[in-house]
Amino acid sequence: MQVRLFNWLGREFIEISGEGKAGIAADRATEDLFDRFGKTLGAHDCSLDDAVRVRVWGRDRNARMLATAARSRVLTGKRRMASSSFISEDWFESAGVAGLELLAMRPRNSGAERRAVDFSPARNYLCYLRCDSVLFFSGLTSDAAMLDEQVPQILLSLANAFAVSGASWSKVSKLSIYLQRSQDLRVLRRLLANGPRPDVPEVEIRLVDGFAGDNYLVEIEATARLDS
Repeated sequence: MQVRLFNWLGREFIEISGEGKAGIAADRATEDLFDRFGKTLGAHDCSLDDAVRVRVWGRDRNARMLATAARSRVLTGKRRMASSSFISEDWFESAGVAGLELLAMRPRNSGAERRAVDFSPARNYLCYLRCDSVLFFSGLTSDAAMLDEQVPQILLSLANAFAVSGASWSKVSKLSIYLQRSQDLRVLRRLLANGPRPDVPEVEIRLVDGFAGDNYLVEIEATARLDS
């Protein structure tokens, strides 16, 4: 397990990542990870109630499916947060089949707003979490056939989500992009350069083996700040 404390967007964050124990099913490994992460957050006077984003990693498609099912069982009520899930054998350094990356944010005051916003109609994960004037959007995908169709559609979906949330591209602090490793990074960069993402301070790109849907080629998360 790795733990990192850092300041960002005028707030304190705790980032935890870890691989599930080898030799047990992905759902049990994921539940165990959430328990361990919760104890780690407790050592920093936080809890899973303060977590704002989680990424689920599976070594293969079945592991991702089991791990996301465990995520849905654990993250209920106040623990609902922005989320995404990926398949990537290279992400693992051990023989485990499931892993988590979790981001928690310490609010600036005890009465800070925390509001989970669903899609309409609702899905098994949030559209976004609004917490202390920061918006954490879940990973968005597209069913289009080609990468040059998927990226513009996702950027449009993000723009629509920003409009609903009160944000805009000018308020986006970070884009996290997950690309299927068979795709051409040069194509992705060209599509992003032609898209409506003015002055986003930070854009990261990571390669993965797959996503929840067989036809997905890319998934994009966004983080936006409403206050100045």
